[in-house]
Amino acid sequence: MPQKRRSQSWTELKQAGNERFKTGQYGEAAELYSQAIRELDKSGKKSPEDLSILHSNRAASYLKDGNCGECVKDCNVSLELVPFGVKSLLRRAAAYEALERYRLAYIDYKTALQVDCNIPAAHDGTNRMTKVLTEVDGPSWREKLPPIPTVPLAVREKLAQQARGTAAQTNPAPQHNGTRQTHKPAVSDQDLKKGQVLKEEGNALVKKGEQKKAIEKYSQSLKYNAAEVTTYTNRALCYLSVKQYREAVRDCDEALMIDSSNIKALYRRAQAHKELKDVKACVEDLNSLLKVEPKNSAALKLLQEVQKKK
Repeated sequence: MPQKRRSQSWTELKQAGNERFKTGQYGEAAELYSQAIRELDKSGKKSPEDLSILHSNRAASYLKDGNCGECVKDCNVSLELVPFGVKSLLRRAAAYEALERYRLAYIDYKTALQVDCNIPAAHDGTNRMTKVLTEVDGPSWREKLPPIPTVPLAVREKLAQQARGTAAQTNPAPQHNGTRQTHKPAVSDQDLKKGQVLKEEGNALVKKGEQKKAIEKYSQSLKYNAAEVTTYTNRALCYLSVKQYREAVRDCDEALMIDSSNIKALYRRAQAHKELKDVKACVEDLNSLLKVEPKNSAALKLLQEVQKKK
C-alpha cells in the first residue's frame, strides 16, 4: 500500500512560501502562507507573533501581485496581532499609496518612522505623500489628516530589539520595505521626560527673548533625547538670533536627518546659508521646501530676495 503523505507543518509551509516569494512566484507564495495560517490555527498554538508574520508575508505577496485590497486586509490583521510592526506598516502604506489613499499612506509612513527613524523607504514615502497631499488638499493638507498614533516607548524598544535580532534573516519583503540595519539606542521614559522638561524650559526662555539661555536648555535636552527634531529646529532658531549661523546649519542638518522634509529645518537652514553668503545652498533649501509646500509665503519671499542678489 502506498504510504500516506505526511502533511506539512505550518513552519514548513511558511518556509516554502518564502522560497516561492524569493523566486517571484507570488501567487503560489500567498497560497502557501494561507495554508500555513490554517495549519497554525489548527495546531492550537497561541502565537500572535507567528500569525502576524504569516499575515504580513502574505500581504507582501499580495502587494507584489498588485492585489492591494487584500494586502491592506492582511496588514490590518497583522497589526492587530502585533501593533506597530514596521514591515506591516510599510506594506500597508505602499498598498494605500497604490490605491490613492494618500492620507492613510502618510500616516503609516510617519508611524513607521516613530519606531525607527532610519528607514529610507519611510522617509521617501513621507516625502512623496507630502507632495501629493499638498497638490490635492493645498497648504492646509495637514489639517485634514487623521491623527497619527503615538508609538509607546516600550513598543519602540521591543521592536528595535527584534529588528536587531532578525537583521541577518531573509524574511520576504517588497522593495518598499528596505531598512537600514543601524538602530539608535532606545531612550528611557525617564530620559524622555527630562528632555521634554528641558525643551519646554528652553521654549519659555525664547518667549522671554533669552536666546543664549534657551540654547543651553536645548543642548541639555538633547543629551537626554537626541532624536527630538523640534529641539534641533528650536535651537537653530536661537542660533540665527545670536548670529551663530554655522551652528544653525548644523542643527538643521541634524533635524533633516531625522525628518528629511521638515519645513522649519529647511527654511532656517536657508536663512543661515543666506547670512553665510552661500546663495546656491540657500536656493537649494528653498526649492526643496517649496516642493513640499509650494505656496509657503515665507520661502517664496526669501527666494525672491536671494535671487535678486545673484
